[in-house]
Amino acid sequence: MSRQISGKVLITHLGIIAVLLLAQFVLSPYHHTNVARIMVFASFALGYNILLGYTGLLSLGHAMFFAAGIYGAGLTVFYFQFGAVEAFAVGVVSSLVLAVIFGLIVIRTSGVSFLIVTLMFAEAAHLSTLYFNEITLGDQGIVISQVLQPLQIGGMEFAFSDPSVKYNAALLLFSLTFALCIALVYSPVGRVFVAIRENEPRTRMLGYNTYKYKLVSLVISATLSGAAGAMYALLFSYIGSTFASIEYSIFPLLWTLVGGMGTLVGPVLGTGLMFYLVDISSGLTESHLIVVGVVLVGLVLWFPKGLMGTIREKWLTWLP
Repeated sequence: MSRQISGKVLITHLGIIAVLLLAQFVLSPYHHTNVARIMVFASFALGYNILLGYTGLLSLGHAMFFAAGIYGAGLTVFYFQFGAVEAFAVGVVSSLVLAVIFGLIVIRTSGVSFLIVTLMFAEAAHLSTLYFNEITLGDQGIVISQVLQPLQIGGMEFAFSDPSVKYNAALLLFSLTFALCIALVYSPVGRVFVAIRENEPRTRMLGYNTYKYKLVSLVISATLSGAAGAMYALLFSYIGSTFASIEYSIFPLLWTLVGGMGTLVGPVLGTGLMFYLVDISSGLTESHLIVVGVVLVGLVLWFPKGLMGTIREKWLTWLP
């Protein structure tokens, strides 16, 4: 069931990484920071897309995993003075363990039931960050820039306050997430994910344990989301309950749908487009959400499968 990655696919996706690598030398300081933030959020969206776009499971609980990464990394830095690498690892492991426990419970549901259960667990996690206010400081949040030590590699120090370090760390995360998603989509496991999305009963009839594969999809998706959260905490030095709210479950869903779920480039394009759409429109008018809404309606009408989904269907059928 595996497929070979074509030369066009490799060139296209490596080209995206190359463009982002070179862009840091020409971007203004404002856009430099924005693109770094977009790359972290795009990694979050790519992780979410594994579950929704390729396995067909609609979740409203991914803020829980993003926040697990943020709190796992941020709290260990703030309270225990962990280094960046150790804190990042704690954030990733926190989201992975949470995903396994959570997945063993919720994967038994599907469809609307799955959506509702994920939303309930995510809201419980959000309320927990508010309840344990003495540790998390709730909505006030914690700034870790004063206690986060520079990253030391080969006798050299790299401070996360340095814009170039921030940008390239975000690029490294994005590149690894992008590469992992490409490898997964073309692997036999990825093809089973797609089979489950298209027809789960038939996939089960062919002998595949769909419960196991859906659990694996959820764990991979959640771990990538948690890695994005951990990186966000380290690069932007802030952790707070906002990141566990329903808003951060809706964001990756919106980015994925706008860009085209079930495509690799779609979530990346959707993240960048929505980020700058909100940023630019909010600078022009206080009623910027009306502008955002009009644009979204236009996208739904002319790009019903998302930007890259529609483009793939009509012109670039070789895109994964």
